[in-house]
Amino acid sequence: MNVKRLYLIALIAAMFCRQSVPAQNKPPVQVNGAPVSDQIDPQLKINRDAVLAGDIVAAGLLLSDDNPKAREILLDALKQSKNSPARMAVCRALIKAKTDKQEVKNVEDFIGPLLSVFDTQGADEARLAAEAALILDYEQIREPLEKFVTDGSTPVRARLNAIQALKLRLDKRATIKLIELLDDEDERVIAGALAALDSLGIFPGDSLDARQATIRQIKSQKPEVFLGNRINRLEAKIRNMTAEMNSLVDSHLALLASTYKILPDYSAKAKFLAEHLANSKASVRLWALEEVFQWWKGTNPDFPREQFEPILIGLISDPHRDVRLRTSEVLASMVELNSARPLLAQLEIEQDEQVKTRLFVALGWASSSAISSSPPEKISPEIKQIRTHTLKWAEKFLFDNKNPENTQFGARVVERLLRRDGLEDTEKQMYLSMLLTRYKQLNDNPGGALRVELLGAMAGLCVQASACRESAIKLYKPLFVEALRDGSNSVREMAVDGLANIDKADALAILREGFVNDPSLAIRKKIIAMAGAEKDLPWLAEKIGMNSESEPAWQAMTGIFNRSSADTLNKWIDQLISENSKIKLTKEQKLTFLKIAESKAEAEKKAQMLKNVRERLAAVYQDMSQFDKAAECWQKLQAAATTQEEKDAAALQRLDIYLTWPRPELAANMLAEALKTQDLDRTGGLLKALDEHFVKPKNGMDPNTVVAQLEAIKPPAERSNWSQWLKEWRSRLSKEDKPAEKPKPPAG
Repeated sequence: MNVKRLYLIALIAAMFCRQSVPAQNKPPVQVNGAPVSDQIDPQLKINRDAVLAGDIVAAGLLLSDDNPKAREILLDALKQSKNSPARMAVCRALIKAKTDKQEVKNVEDFIGPLLSVFDTQGADEARLAAEAALILDYEQIREPLEKFVTDGSTPVRARLNAIQALKLRLDKRATIKLIELLDDEDERVIAGALAALDSLGIFPGDSLDARQATIRQIKSQKPEVFLGNRINRLEAKIRNMTAEMNSLVDSHLALLASTYKILPDYSAKAKFLAEHLANSKASVRLWALEEVFQWWKGTNPDFPREQFEPILIGLISDPHRDVRLRTSEVLASMVELNSARPLLAQLEIEQDEQVKTRLFVALGWASSSAISSSPPEKISPEIKQIRTHTLKWAEKFLFDNKNPENTQFGARVVERLLRRDGLEDTEKQMYLSMLLTRYKQLNDNPGGALRVELLGAMAGLCVQASACRESAIKLYKPLFVEALRDGSNSVREMAVDGLANIDKADALAILREGFVNDPSLAIRKKIIAMAGAEKDLPWLAEKIGMNSESEPAWQAMTGIFNRSSADTLNKWIDQLISENSKIKLTKEQKLTFLKIAESKAEAEKKAQMLKNVRERLAAVYQDMSQFDKAAECWQKLQAAATTQEEKDAAALQRLDIYLTWPRPELAANMLAEALKTQDLDRTGGLLKALDEHFVKPKNGMDPNTVVAQLEAIKPPAERSNWSQWLKEWRSRLSKEDKPAEKPKPPAG
């Protein structure tokens, strides 16, 4: 068992919620009613006067001084019953010596004077004396301390303070003495001992026999077992106290949230949050800070920036570390606030490393926002100065070899600030080179996240909007090309982004040769997204049907087709639409392509191509059960046909669609139009198609319904062929004795 750990936990438990009291500045007082002799070394006199005024440093100097007069001064100071600062200064010096493992000669000299401090009205004095007494081994102080605490003639307050000294001891004999005090004649002493035992998690029992049994049990334990049990009890007590405290905090915050929720308007909510951002409890300030952040993140236009801005900026230097941390994170998002100057000021003095990192990130974003809000020639000297300091901090973070996250943040801030205009060329070149230098330092770490982050920053400096684009391209393009050969997918992906930011066409020319089937899916998708030339169509077509690449490849092909001529699309019709094609387009994709091809052929007056496309369109529409559009295609083909044979073929296809749909009234309308100009040939395709339908109806349509529609047609006179066919159909169907549906009137 680690004795130092035992000591620390025992001390923490005993001092829970302790508040330190600063020393008061009082003039030197007399020792034992008479002035301390001035016939001493001048330096001792200075230290003596300082100790009597409550100076801890001076007490420490005297404690380490071998001069007997130095020890005399300290012992006399402890006896100063009316000079609390002097007593407390000596006690603190002893405590520090114990903590620093400083050897104190003749430490037994302090036993009596320390015990005398217990007879005080000051709780802080007594507490410090109890802690200071720990510089003595229990064996050294046991007899006088136990006699002091059990002597009935000793003032009760002194005995109670001595009980606290016993409680701090890790020796089981001290615990046994506390149990024995439960048989004391003074109820106040019994209560004090019982409270001390309770704080240690020891419950000795209500009877004398139970207490004696507890004492025997403690005596039988080996020291390490006793200490182990004690530390377990203390840890459990601390956990319980922490859980109880957390529960109270949660309840309080829940009440605040409920109250906030029912406030009548935004003005009342703002006032409520502003008040609680200034609350003395850090947990409440954090709650209010989070509510302000959520309000700002929302879409409500009534966020009172003017009211909250000075409060939030003040929280940058909050005494509580968690409040500073969360404020920094919030301000990194609220870049509209004028927080750059206070962020920089706090960053300069911040000691907590995590808070420092978040302050730096927020400063980078705030500085960038402040610069972008004004034209380069109107950036104020103050903002320029802040940017300069921010970049210097970015350099520190960039080259931090201990914390990879800091390097990432440093790179991001450098990128963000360099993309803004207003820097001198020498400054730009210096920081551009820094990114490159840091990247090369990481070459022995292939695939590392830092290399990706640095490449990302360099790629960001090559975008069109970057103020240092040209210099960045000259410096980084060779690096991007080299990184394409890297074994890490992530590094190659970022290299592709860098080349694309420079020139997509040039990047694609590099990537088209050897990278379209790169092992990285992300890279393959990036290359697909860059594709835009007709020469990209063949390798894009190979991606169709390849899981996650299929749809992006098709979108790229669609974009190319939209920009291409009818001749280009005509070359691809058979490759994409043919039943035997290796490129398996979906019905929807076929439809998309054919509609583009139809538009191109029509615009460029490619009659034969247009005929071919519409025939294929009609087939796809019919396959997708979009019969109206399929019929429309054949109607257009019929109207555009240059020979009777083509017209008849198109008409026959329309009729077949109407019957397959089924829409017999549309079939009747079509035949009515045909009969207006001529009788139908008994050997013609239309009549034969109808006859086949009555033999084998399409889609289960009742032939009687069709005949009823046909009989409603009022053709011109002398249409003998038509009349004969109607009689034959009716005669054939009447034998089946099925009632006919009432026909729908022909359109028009």
